This record gives sequence, structure tokens and C-alpha cells, in this order.
Amino acid sequence: MKSVAIIGAGVTGLTAAFYLKRKGVPVTVYEGSGRVGGVIQSLRKDGYLAEFGPNTILETSPKIAQLIRDAGLQARRLDPDPKAEARYVVRYKRPIAMPGSPLGFFTTELFTLKAKLAVLREPFVRPRRDGVEESIAEFVIRRLGQEFLDHAIDALVAGIYAGDPYKLSVPHAFPKLKALEDKYGSMIKGQIFGARDRKKSGEVAKDRAPKFSFDEGLQVLPETLAAQLGEAMKLNTSVTKLTQMTSGWRVTTQGGEVEHCAVIFCGTAPKLAEVRIETLGRAGSPLPAAGAHGVTRPTNTLDLSPFSEIRYPPVASVVLGFRREDVAHPCEGFGMLIPKIEGFKILGTIFSSSLFPNRAPAGHHTLTSYVGGERYPELASLPAEKLYEVVCEDLRVLLGVRGKPTFQHCVVYPKAIPQYNVGYGRYRDLMTEVETKVPGLFLAGHYRDGVSLSDSIVSGCNVAERVAQSLTS
Repeated sequence: MKSVAIIGAGVTGLTAAFYLKRKGVPVTVYEGSGRVGGVIQSLRKDGYLAEFGPNTILETSPKIAQLIRDAGLQARRLDPDPKAEARYVVRYKRPIAMPGSPLGFFTTELFTLKAKLAVLREPFVRPRRDGVEESIAEFVIRRLGQEFLDHAIDALVAGIYAGDPYKLSVPHAFPKLKALEDKYGSMIKGQIFGARDRKKSGEVAKDRAPKFSFDEGLQVLPETLAAQLGEAMKLNTSVTKLTQMTSGWRVTTQGGEVEHCAVIFCGTAPKLAEVRIETLGRAGSPLPAAGAHGVTRPTNTLDLSPFSEIRYPPVASVVLGFRREDVAHPCEGFGMLIPKIEGFKILGTIFSSSLFPNRAPAGHHTLTSYVGGERYPELASLPAEKLYEVVCEDLRVLLGVRGKPTFQHCVVYPKAIPQYNVGYGRYRDLMTEVETKVPGLFLAGHYRDGVSLSDSIVSGCNVAERVAQSLTS
């Protein structure tokens, strides 16, 4: 059997390759850069461990724990310190612990009495049934009010998408919220009455899912998967063209051409738009390119240019180390999220050294902050020294940080996170059309199946099953 070509050695592509190989399907992984893992990268230096991208994996699905077992990584898994469960949201220019119980919600100073009463009214708000696609801002204002949006959901959106709640789509960016309203008429009713369905599926909501990492950071996972794939990995090998044949696919790189039985694209949406894909379709492709004056012209080249329109805002990850005595806040918890209304430059900060051991030298803190996103995209492109200044100034006010950092590291992602904005359904429809009308070409990854690291892992597991089934049939 010819191998399956997998384009992209991020966690989705590596997971798909790993499971196809376990099923006895040969694979070849093409990666344009010189390393695996995509945004996952861990740096050990001067006693600190800095994560360039995500800091944790959320165990939202049984498939994630199964991957860790299958990869032989259980002994290297690290669960967070039990004291690190606290999460903070900034209000009144300081971090306030999020309530962990209904009683805590009604006694917290995070929300006014008016906002608390709005939550009590939520089960009685009529669900929307007119089929109009709402933004998360419209949805939250309708069901919970403006204060809840400004002081809670805006911070949550910044932490997940680095996005704008007035642009992000409820059914695409937060499909489970939309599903709760559709099925139960209320988010609160859905949380109560949907518990049995969630338990049956084995899936866990992201806000309650167990978090974990590895002894030397998240990079352990992609490096382990790549090592088990061995010679199937082709680094520094960019794919420029895919050509459908009667017997499969021809993959063209700068090094030549190789034939494969199927192709899985696990890169980014902008990269997908750049790959030339020629099909055997009859004149007049199922996805025709537009000609002059909008008139379509017959072609066997897929027009995937719409994927270049998917918004990916820039984000800078800034990791700073401080002596513990130079930080007034105890930093015992997961971290803090910051609503835009509070007026700070950073989107949020993870208390990295409180989460896991050996993230900082004894007597020091590691704090990972994020800058940019849809809120302040221009800040992400600042020089490193200026980014350090911006972050230190906000941390001075929020956490009582003083003195100079004992460790500094930053990385900028010019195209960080795909935004599932209102209207995103047309891109998903196009993905489905491509896979339906072009047999043997599969699409997976964060532009399709969710932007979190756990979503990407599950996407890799699922596409491996789909490809294996298609080859069998």
C-alpha cells in the first residue's frame, strides 16, 4: 500500500500519523519547518522552563488520555499542584478569584447585585429560534446582560481565542453554549439536565476538564510522537502542489514528486489556500475559480482562496521570571484573565511556576503573559524589549511586581489563532464540499475542529479513523 501523506507536523498531523501507523497504514509526514510541534515549544534555560505557546492540555475527551497511554508517556505526565485550581479575573484593577460554587457566586465581588440577579433570570429568558447567527456578545447580552459580557465573557474570549466577542460566532466558536439553548432553552438548565448526556459521552467541559503537562513541558508530546514515526518524518519539506490521480495522489515538494493513496492536510487555513490542488473532476470543478466579471470558468484546479480570508490575529507570548519577594501577589492558582474594560495591555497571565514543579528556580516565579490578539494587534509586533516593558508595567499594577525580571523570553506568532467569526459556516461548508467531491483528500486541525490543544489532538484521532475506514472501504 502507498503511504498516506500528512501535511503539517503540528500535534494534529502527528496524532493522525501515529494512529494510522498503529493501524498498519504507512504514512509520510511533510513539514515545511525544521522542527515538529507547531506552536508547541518548550525552552529550558537558567532553571526556568518557558512554554512558547499553550501551557497545558485539557483532558476533555477519553481520546486524549488514550493517546498519552499509547505513546508511553504516562510516567512523564504532570498534573497541576492542587493549590493551583484558583482562577482570577481582573476587576477594580486587581485580580479577584472566580467563585467555585453557587454560594461563592452570590457572595463574590466580581459582579454587582444586578448581574447576579440576571443569572437567576437566565432560565426564564426565551430561547432564540429564528435561525439568526449571533455573536457571542449578542448571545450573552440577550441572556445575561452587558455586565456579564464586559467583566467575564470578554476575558474568557481573550483567553481562548485572543478574539473579539462582538465578532466571534456562538454556533461556531462556542457550539456547546448554542446547543444548550437549542436543546434545553437555557444554559443553566442545560448544565443541570445535560449532566447525564455528558457523563455518557465521556466528554468534559473545558472549564472542568483536568489539566496536565509533562516533566519537560508540552514539547515532550510532539517529540515523542515524531520519534515513534522515525523515517516517516520529512522536515524542511514544503508541499507546493497536490495532484489527484486515478490511483491516489501525487505530492509535489521542492525535492520532487511522491505518490500516495490519500492526503491529510493539517496545516493552517492560509497555507491551505496557497497549495495548488489539481483534481480529476470533469471540466467545471465542483469548486470553480471565478473568471472575469464573476463568471465561472471551467477548471480542474480547486479554488481554495477563500481560506486565506480566515482571520488569524497576531499574539506575543512573553515569559518573565521574578524573585518571589519581588511579587506581592502569592500567584497561587492557574492565572488571571483581563477584560478589556479594565484598561490593561496584556490579555492575561498564567502563573506557570505555580501550576507545575521545576518551572522556575527555587524562590522564583515564572509568569507567562499574552499580548495582542484582536484587542490590540499592533502591540504584538513591538520589539522584544518594549514588550517586556509593557508586560512589566501591567504586572506591577496587577500583581505588585517590582524590580527587574530575572528571566525574559518572548515569541511572536504573526498568525496565531483562527477566529471563528460570524459567517464562519461558509468556510466549514467549503471544507465539507472539498472532502465530499474530492475523494482521498482530508482536512483536519484547529481551523476546522476547534482551536484548543485538546481539540487538535481529538481532530487528529478522528481524521485517522476516517482515513483508515475510507481505505478499507
